[in-house]
Amino acid sequence: MGLKAKRKITLACNDCQERNYQTVKNQQVHRERLEMSKFCPKCRTHTLHKETK
Repeated sequence: MGLKAKRKITLACNDCQERNYQTVKNQQVHRERLEMSKFCPKCRTHTLHKETK
């Protein structure tokens, strides 16, 4: 069996390490970790969110 094409991931804030968002990414197309600018409710600002394990 190969890798599943889509995988659920969790995004965590770079500043406070709060895990705020969950999304799905295609594992075969995007092998690197996902980074997005999202709103963090704890920091109350837009910050960079990175994929966690």
